[in-house]
Amino acid sequence: MLIIGENIHIIAPRVKEAIESFDAGPIQDLAVRQVEAGAGVLDLNIGPQKKRGVEVMPWIVETVQAVVDVPLSLDTTNVAAMEAGLQVCKQRAVLNSTSADPARLDSVMGLAARYGARVIALTMGVDGIPTTADGRAGIAMETLLPTADTLGIEAADVFLDPLVLTVTCNQDVARETVDAIRIFKQLSDPPPTTVVGLSNISNGCLDECRSLINRTYLVMLLGAGLDAAIADPLDMEQNEFVRIVEQRDDSTPLGKLVLALHDASAAMEELDPAAVDMSDPRQVDVFKTYRMLKNQTLYADSYLRF
Repeated sequence: MLIIGENIHIIAPRVKEAIESFDAGPIQDLAVRQVEAGAGVLDLNIGPQKKRGVEVMPWIVETVQAVVDVPLSLDTTNVAAMEAGLQVCKQRAVLNSTSADPARLDSVMGLAARYGARVIALTMGVDGIPTTADGRAGIAMETLLPTADTLGIEAADVFLDPLVLTVTCNQDVARETVDAIRIFKQLSDPPPTTVVGLSNISNGCLDECRSLINRTYLVMLLGAGLDAAIADPLDMEQNEFVRIVEQRDDSTPLGKLVLALHDASAAMEELDPAAVDMSDPRQVDVFKTYRMLKNQTLYADSYLRF
């Protein structure tokens, strides 16, 4: 699975300050640490940057390229800034992102076609995000993939993103996102690439629960066919769950549970409670988190205690 490192994000105070002062040090430190931890692409989120975007994006691209050799994801709503960054990229970039909104669709897909970039395509339109998997697949099939095809962009170069919503406000939609990934992989031959913004699922949750929620959800998504995630590559427990899945490592009790969870999602079946050792707190926490993500129990900050 491809991890797109999420940590160079203007919402982080350290990153915001570095961007405002053009201080390369903090940006390069995060770049190196993420790549060393296994990120295959780095997302560079500079925010809207309406006034300085065409200056900021090429600066941050060159700053990161000076210390690591991986493709970059250019993340901004400022299309001019996106193009300025593309012009200095050494490797094939990813554009983050387009949607079915006509203005955004034409401008970003057009850039991807002109520069040979890959593009993250959000399954949302002018009316917002559909709550069902079928609704999101409809946007992909009727608008996003046909537009890409018209412009000569291969389906495999389109990262379809069903948009992960926070479990604190949209708990019932978590299952729909998993189902959407499964449907996306059937929309074309070869299939489109699939991606999610993983940490969105735990936004607003207690800090001590966030990694557990993220990594449990990631295993469910991988079972449905997920190819990539914009995620924190510095989360070692998350990385361990990915390793277990990729290596089919059932040498530990936790490994057996993680694989059972993955395979249940792949087969569109429920996880068998018999696969869980209820005397093992780590396994119990994963099982409770799975049930919450399936909307079988209600989310509360205290959900692990019951």
